[in-house]
Amino acid sequence: MKALILSGGKGTRLRPITHTSAKQLVPVANKPILFFAIEAIRDAGIRDIGIIVGDTAAEIEAAVGDGSAFGVKTTYIRQDEPLGLAHAVKIAEDFLRGDTFVMYLGDNFIKDGIGPLVHEFQAERPNSQILLARVPNPSSFGVAEIVGGKVVGLEEKPAQPKSDYALVGVYMFDPTIFEAVNAIRPSPRGELEITDAIQWLIDQGKDVRSHVIKGWWKDTGKLEDMLEANRVALLSFDRHVAGSVDPTSRVIGEVVVEEGATVVNSELRGPLIIGAGTEIRDSYVGPFTSVSRGCAIIGSEIEFSIVLENSRIEHLGHRVEGSLIGRNARLVQGETRPRAFRFMVGDNSEIQVPG
Repeated sequence: MKALILSGGKGTRLRPITHTSAKQLVPVANKPILFFAIEAIRDAGIRDIGIIVGDTAAEIEAAVGDGSAFGVKTTYIRQDEPLGLAHAVKIAEDFLRGDTFVMYLGDNFIKDGIGPLVHEFQAERPNSQILLARVPNPSSFGVAEIVGGKVVGLEEKPAQPKSDYALVGVYMFDPTIFEAVNAIRPSPRGELEITDAIQWLIDQGKDVRSHVIKGWWKDTGKLEDMLEANRVALLSFDRHVAGSVDPTSRVIGEVVVEEGATVVNSELRGPLIIGAGTEIRDSYVGPFTSVSRGCAIIGSEIEFSIVLENSRIEHLGHRVEGSLIGRNARLVQGETRPRAFRFMVGDNSEIQVPG
């Protein structure tokens, strides 16, 4: 059995971070979200992984390499334009030919992995098995219509959903899916939709089954979902302080301080992680915060946030919370007069200041 990870999207909902980085490499708990997908597939017993890449191919390949660091083998498949999930399956046919496979969207985070789904599919051998979750806003997702426990229809982001069962970004297929992706036509938005391909299987009388996920799942395409995934990932951490923490500092709860980090006259209240080479001085770092390597937080407070590598937060007069701070960013209190907010802000940014 093989796997296909889709890692070619542009990540427009996470701009400006994704102007300069692949969305699948934005970290959760200081680990790229894509790595969680690779590990979930490996832990389900699959070792041969194809990765669909687009404009950020070089960055993805540099991060993942040949897969040996994860105990898998990777093959990169170029998708020149984002023409839909079914199109990604279509162009991967040579890699997948003759095998059953799991398709995993690379920006999805599934806390408990996909082992039960894979094992169920291997044991029962349907033509397809889809992973579903009940959601409060089904019109934002592909939606499955279930009758008597059987999948009878699928719609992509319907205005009037027929159920609250959303398609999670994990699908299982046998080779009949290639008949489907070659039979369907592009949707009104110009893409080959995987929902249309699965609907084709249903219409042809193929065996399409569903598996309703019981654990926690997020599509991390938006800021609030990234922060929530970060929160959930940090809840699994155990306390580990390898860096330097001086006697005037307080470390409370499940806190990870990586080797080479320094904490001086500060309070760390977990769960949180402080990356290697980061300096925390005269500051408070609160729960559900991930601070990457090479950062500095000086005279400031932050919680429920993600800070990417080599960024600095210095002497801010208000606590930072619910934020995603990009690489090499500087948030500092100005010394010059007149006192004013001074920003250099990228496209599609959002800044909220206290009233």
